[in-house]
Amino acid sequence: MRQTPIRVITVEREYGSRGGEFAHDLADRLGWKLLDSELVCAAARRAGVTPELAAKYDERLDPWYYRYGKVFWHDTAYQMTGLSEDQVFDSERMLTLIKAEILDAAKAGNCVLVGRGAACALACQPGTFHVFVYATMKSKKDWFAQAFPKEAQHAEQRLAEHDKRRAAVIRKFYQQEWCARGLYHMLLNSAMGTDAMIAAVAGAAELDIALPVGAGSSIGTVANC
Repeated sequence: MRQTPIRVITVEREYGSRGGEFAHDLADRLGWKLLDSELVCAAARRAGVTPELAAKYDERLDPWYYRYGKVFWHDTAYQMTGLSEDQVFDSERMLTLIKAEILDAAKAGNCVLVGRGAACALACQPGTFHVFVYATMKSKKDWFAQAFPKEAQHAEQRLAEHDKRRAAVIRKFYQQEWCARGLYHMLLNSAMGTDAMIAAVAGAAELDIALPVGAGSSIGTVANC
């Protein structure tokens, strides 16, 4: 890592950990490009579909019955419909396009990539630094209740469903476990606060980031979690 300057940071995150907010602040502090929902929009442009349609496939697998059926009609259905495989838009196609966007972004450098298997796509690539952001259940439930007050009573279930879906996508497409420690250079508890998280990443990745006056604001504390 010391031999190749870090020019790409990937941020994977548990749902509700506020890892996306951290990635946004990190990119802003570095003056780098943030690629989060932008990856979905870029995949939509490549496929020639609307961003709204692409968003429906974001970090999701196709239903099991679709995948099961695709095995059988794969060889004949496209010929019958006059479509080639790259003209059919589904979750697998979406993931392939997003991976292409991730690889292109990494070549350009100076970017922060959020989720969507970026740590797997860029595993062992020089000049990349991979971060996983997690949080305690209490802090995630507090965030969920604030973001979705009408569903607050189902917070724990919704949080688990979201992470389970993300894990399934990574397992299927990359044959990796989404939260496996070996994929990441650093695991961060968001309770330490955004400024402390940025400082930790900057130190480990040997990046110069000037912290703002009064740094140390906290998202939460480990003690009360």
